[in-house]
Amino acid sequence: MNAQAPAREGQEVARKEMTGAEMVVQALKDNGVKHIFGYPGGAVLPIYDELFQQDDIQHILVRHEQGAGHAAEGYARSTGKAGVMLVTSGPGATNAVTPLQDALMDSIPLVCITGQVPTTLIGSDAFQECDTVGITRPCTKHNWLVRNVNQLAAILHEAFHVATTGRPGPVVVDIPKDVQFAKGIYTPPQTAPRTSYRPRVEGDQDKIRAAVQLMATAKKPIIYSGGGVINAGPAACQALRELVELTGFPITSTLMGLGAYPASGKNWLGMLGMHGTYEANMAMHDCDVMLCVGARFDDRITGRVDAFSPHSKKIHIDVDPSSINKNVHVDLAIIGDAGRVLEDMVRLWRAGAKADKAVLAPWWEQIGKWRARNSLAYKPNDDVIMPQYAIQRLYALTKDRDVYITTEVGQHQMWAAQHYGFEKPNRWMTSGGLGTMGYGLPAALGVQIAHPDALVIDIAGDASVLMTMQEMSSAVQHNAPIKIFILNNQYMGMVRQWQQLLHGNRLSHSYTEALPDFVKLAEAYGCHGIRCEKPGELDDAIREMIEVKKPVIFDCRVANLANCFPMIPSGKAHNEMLLPDEATDEAVANAIGEEGRALV
Repeated sequence: MNAQAPAREGQEVARKEMTGAEMVVQALKDNGVKHIFGYPGGAVLPIYDELFQQDDIQHILVRHEQGAGHAAEGYARSTGKAGVMLVTSGPGATNAVTPLQDALMDSIPLVCITGQVPTTLIGSDAFQECDTVGITRPCTKHNWLVRNVNQLAAILHEAFHVATTGRPGPVVVDIPKDVQFAKGIYTPPQTAPRTSYRPRVEGDQDKIRAAVQLMATAKKPIIYSGGGVINAGPAACQALRELVELTGFPITSTLMGLGAYPASGKNWLGMLGMHGTYEANMAMHDCDVMLCVGARFDDRITGRVDAFSPHSKKIHIDVDPSSINKNVHVDLAIIGDAGRVLEDMVRLWRAGAKADKAVLAPWWEQIGKWRARNSLAYKPNDDVIMPQYAIQRLYALTKDRDVYITTEVGQHQMWAAQHYGFEKPNRWMTSGGLGTMGYGLPAALGVQIAHPDALVIDIAGDASVLMTMQEMSSAVQHNAPIKIFILNNQYMGMVRQWQQLLHGNRLSHSYTEALPDFVKLAEAYGCHGIRCEKPGELDDAIREMIEVKKPVIFDCRVANLANCFPMIPSGKAHNEMLLPDEATDEAVANAIGEEGRALV
């Protein structure tokens, strides 16, 4: 009896005539949306008028459409649900391109609804017109231009389905203004036509058995996990942890995969890749069996592809068939949802395979020697705050709280990944594939809206954070007490580092000579400002930041010329890392060479 109630309710809604604008709001409700991030304009005013007349969905007014997109990304990444943004036509849509591409590269489910000029004006170069579908086709999973109001509801439901299933990603629904005014029949999700998009989620059982058998023969194995494990949900992360425990294998992760396996876990090697740990990269290079789960072998991970893990048998689990053999040829490919495949692997391993600690003992002994190099070490300084120390103290003082971390892009991002330990999934929001400066502040806003009682911290750089600083106004308006922890070295740090190492220390336009007073800027926005310059004062300043019940801009003055190591120079293999104690300018120049210089 109760099971039939939703269907009757849905049929009642289905018989109701609505305007296109009413359909948009109803479709959002029917797809479980509670928050959207947007900025109004002429081509979406009918939708905004409908939003004004309801209380089920909260609209978060941002200050720039890019901010809306990154906030929606943060919301999605921290909840596992689709993030939703609403923008107007023309410049509203074009300002959304950066977050759309960011979400595409990092597999973030994002539904972007854009206004469009009336259908009669499309193609006439009307005011605030652009070819939104054409512009966004390369940076979305799919997009639609809705010309018929009676197709609008079904398209909106399909948009949520496409964004959230298979490999998640962004979609765009472009709605002309006359379609928003037009009346038609609303179709609820349960009676809407089924989409043809049906990604494969169940892995081939024969291939899964073959993978487990190959893993059981390994003497120098490694598990390499990525953001796809987190996208697959909590059960996938739990299955990954169980598999590590059962096999006794070491595990490493991409930047986007941090938190799927706990940083405190005994099998954790740290992040791998260009600024990963020595032990993770060396283990990847020397392993004999590699299990890659939900990662795509991107260039920041592989280094020189023809020298990447040259002696290993590679198993690749991914829900996206196009990721298989795209960058690195693998020996065994399993297409399917990471969580389901990992659960099958755990079941098969429990049924037959057993971890032989004696076989793996020499491998762990070698890993221990690599760990002893202490590749994340840095020289402490009693007079100046070292950026690594700032992250370590931030972690020590926040790790026992309900905390979510976002970042901008650059040195501070890598230091955060290296020195902030993530025990849970969905607690780390960063721009991986696109490397979008300005991502972290609006992403923190989205995370805080999703988790109003949590501690949300954007670990920022002084250059990146200025790109979307206006969103502090949004945080104040919506009572979102985000904390912006700026590692202020007065440079575009990663740019300066590469200029030092690759371009004869010619610092071309990487020094910011006119930075604002961040404390006064905070006060201008109605936030709380903090400045700290001495290591001995840092803990008290961080505690103050945590306890303030409003948005905070924390100006943490760090060593100006600190470099981020370890580092795999461009064009080099994993076993050619530069460690902090080896990284003189001459050594770096020799290591990189002309070939590496050309690849940067």
